[in-house]
Amino acid sequence: MTNPASITDTPDNIHPDLDINSDLAHSLDNIDDLNYATLTEALEQTVFENFDDGLYIGMMSGTSLDGMDAVLCQFGTDTGNEEETQQPMRLLASYSQDFPPRLREVLLALCQPNGIQTLVPTADEPNSELDWFGWASREYGEFASEVVNTLLKQADTDVELVLAIGCHGQTVRHRPQMGFSLQLLDANIIAERTGISVVSDFRRRDMAVGGQGAPLVPAFHQALFATPDSTRVLLNLGGIANITVLPASTNNSSNQPDNVIGNVVVGYDTGPANLLLDAWTALHTDKDYDAGGAWAQSGQIIEPLLDQLLSHPFFAKPYPKSTGREDFNLAWLQDELQKFDQASAIIRYSSADVQATLTELTAISASAQINQFIDVDKNTSVYICGGGALNSYLMTRLQVHLPHCTVETTASLGLDPTWVEAVAFAWLARQTLMGETGNLPAVTGASKNVVLGQVCFA
Repeated sequence: MTNPASITDTPDNIHPDLDINSDLAHSLDNIDDLNYATLTEALEQTVFENFDDGLYIGMMSGTSLDGMDAVLCQFGTDTGNEEETQQPMRLLASYSQDFPPRLREVLLALCQPNGIQTLVPTADEPNSELDWFGWASREYGEFASEVVNTLLKQADTDVELVLAIGCHGQTVRHRPQMGFSLQLLDANIIAERTGISVVSDFRRRDMAVGGQGAPLVPAFHQALFATPDSTRVLLNLGGIANITVLPASTNNSSNQPDNVIGNVVVGYDTGPANLLLDAWTALHTDKDYDAGGAWAQSGQIIEPLLDQLLSHPFFAKPYPKSTGREDFNLAWLQDELQKFDQASAIIRYSSADVQATLTELTAISASAQINQFIDVDKNTSVYICGGGALNSYLMTRLQVHLPHCTVETTASLGLDPTWVEAVAFAWLARQTLMGETGNLPAVTGASKNVVLGQVCFA
């Protein structure tokens, strides 16, 4: 397979009937005489030759900002031949790397309005929010490039075999109610440092047609995981939790019309997950996250505090809906705790009790949404992905609140839960290059299906 970036405009690649040096006015005068069959034949010789096969890289750094995940994968082609059993996706290699400390610190600051005020710049660093945004965009691109090159080196894979990188970038502001979402990333850096074309900026095309630009992974979930035999629910536990409901009668095409309730893919954010769990852990321990949920399990759920946290307006909103650090963050939690202390002065609790309560907040807010789509008389399985799938205590609490479902990770479906989102953005990059839509209007609230993303050719 030829990498689009490796095709040059040599005489052999330019069709003789397409003389790009001919007089423009003459071409316009004779435009009706164009042989469109010849034109199609010529286009088939360009960089858009074939995107069905070949390799793709997907990259993801989520709301929790715990690192960057990258995968190398290949997607199968649906030939319609029942005798062929080609795998829809093959995960060939994966790699994860923690953010450089300074970059992570700046990204966290940029995620909060006026958050850069907490930064102490050195002599050669920026001193304004917009300058910090530019600095972090470039640094993110350099870091992502290192991750890609390490992935390819460890996989012993030639760069020429990779058609594109799908890189989501880092969301630093998500304001669907204002019609915009900002992902921090300089895709030009990645294309230049790796020699591979990059697809990025996935959200804003959906927002241009009235959508929230999130969540974007349900279309991928549908393409890879939907089955006619049973309803499946995918629960992604990243910084934010989001669900995808795949009804048993769902067709595996991401382009099917989504008009009938009950036969439609549903997906939306349900509330906070690792974002608050990690932040509270880092604040009160010497660890970045609560491994296995052991610390939370050592505490007691504070029921009155849980009820107070569940009164956040986001939980009562109808879907489509999406959220992020703008709604749920450490400052919000500390403010809620202060209110709780003032109203419930006689209640004593520990930091471990708060962790247990935050874990329950994630479990109960996600399961309450899932239970809306469960028919107790039918077979329904819930598959967990994202970093939260490694939190055994959270998994236990989810099973308690989902008594009519089997709760397991996406490993049961053949894909490790750690890599699902990164693979999703490899798939979305492929959709973009093929000119196929990548959003689901019933999920995002968009008025129509659209092709997502901007392409930066290497």
